[in-house]
Amino acid sequence: MNSTIIHVKDVGPVLFERSKRAKHVNISIKASTGIRVAVPHGISFQRAEKLIQPKISWIKKHQLKYIKAEKAHKTKFNNEDIDKRAAKLMLTKKLFNLAEQNGFTVNKVSIRNQKTRWGSCSSLNNINLNIKLARLPEELVDYVLFHELVHTKIKNHSKVFWAELDYYVGDAKKLDKKLKKIKLAFL
Repeated sequence: MNSTIIHVKDVGPVLFERSKRAKHVNISIKASTGIRVAVPHGISFQRAEKLIQPKISWIKKHQLKYIKAEKAHKTKFNNEDIDKRAAKLMLTKKLFNLAEQNGFTVNKVSIRNQKTRWGSCSSLNNINLNIKLARLPEELVDYVLFHELVHTKIKNHSKVFWAELDYYVGDAKKLDKKLKKIKLAFL
C-alpha cells in the first residue's frame, strides 16, 4: 500500500503516503490539499501515526494559519489569468539573461504549473520554474531566478549558498520570507 488516510484525533483526515525521497517522517500542510505525512520505506503507517502525535499542536497551529491565509486571499488564482506563452517567454529570457550577465551555466529550462515549488535546479543544471512566477513582483521573480542560478554552482542551502545569493539579491533571507508569505495565496 502506497498511501492511506487516517483520521487523527483533534486534526481530522491525514494522508500518509510512502515516499522514496523521505528519510524521516515529514509533515506538510496546505490549504488546498490538507495534511500529508511523507513516510520513508521501513516505517509502517501505524508507526508514522504514533510519531506525529507529539506534533499535533504544531499541526493544528499551521492548519489555522492556512485557513486564515485562505480567507485573507479570497481571490482564487487560476492559470487562465496567465498568458502562458508570454510568461514562458519572459521567464526563460530573463533567466538566460541573468545567467549570461553573471557567469552561470544553465542546461535546459522548463516552465510548468507546479504545486509545491517556485523553482528547482537539477544536478545537470536543468532549471524548472513555476509559471505562477509571472504574477510575482519583479524583486521576487529575480530572487527565485537567482536562487536557482546559484544552485547551478552550489547544490545545497549551506551558509556559502546564502552568502552567494546575498551577493546577487541583497538580503536573501528577507526575500525568502516574503516569498513564503505570498506562496500561501498562490499554491
